[in-house]
Amino acid sequence: MANKSLNKDRRAVINDIRKKQGRAERVRGAAIIGVCLVIAVLMVGAAAWKPITGFFKQSKYDDVALQDIGKSAKAAGCQKVTEAAANGSSEHLETGTEQTYTTAPPAFGPHWNEANVAPADMSRKFYTPEDRPDLEALVHNLEHGYTIVWYDETVTEDELDELRAIGQKFSGTSNFRYKFIAAPWTAADAKETAVAGDKKTEFPAGTHIAMTHWYADPANPTEASTQKGVFQYCEGVSGEAVKDFMQKYPYTDTPEPQAM
Repeated sequence: MANKSLNKDRRAVINDIRKKQGRAERVRGAAIIGVCLVIAVLMVGAAAWKPITGFFKQSKYDDVALQDIGKSAKAAGCQKVTEAAANGSSEHLETGTEQTYTTAPPAFGPHWNEANVAPADMSRKFYTPEDRPDLEALVHNLEHGYTIVWYDETVTEDELDELRAIGQKFSGTSNFRYKFIAAPWTAADAKETAVAGDKKTEFPAGTHIAMTHWYADPANPTEASTQKGVFQYCEGVSGEAVKDFMQKYPYTDTPEPQAM
């Protein structure tokens, strides 16, 4: 009887130890899972932080009027608008064919004409040097009534933010008055642009922003003799200058205003 009682006590002790070990293992397992969850949340949060902060950095302009973005036209050193006789209306090149333009940046000329390539989609309002369409595609946008604001490689990060914000003021594809693109003018573009007489391959000294528009008489838009390239150069970004330029030269006075 004594041996049976002793064995029973031993089993009770062993069972109690096993129960305690099981509880300990469950606690350790839950702790490990909890730590893993915390690490996962921190990793996701870190990955999301940069886009979120970038979003709020851009959205600071949501309540700022177009004309109040950047500097005033005067403070931005915007020069007088200049014009040049245009050519190349409806002169379509095979996509991939390089065209040499005689102004920096172009406001007119022969251009590509292929779906999904040219003109660039109206939904995009801002491009970087890494994703910008070719010049031959963007010139087709000019023929359709776009205003293109070009920026050279010396602009600051703050000025790029201002250009993005200006582009956001023209978001969407239903209102043709919002035919706007901000795009880079690179050193490679300058090398590919022809030097003809007093025409230069770079922006005028001290300027870093250029607005271009392809003008045509609204009463007879296909008449080549009425067509002109319109240019305005600025030292810095000016929402006021962009607004004034686009009001003076709307999409309606271009060779193909009703095309997307």
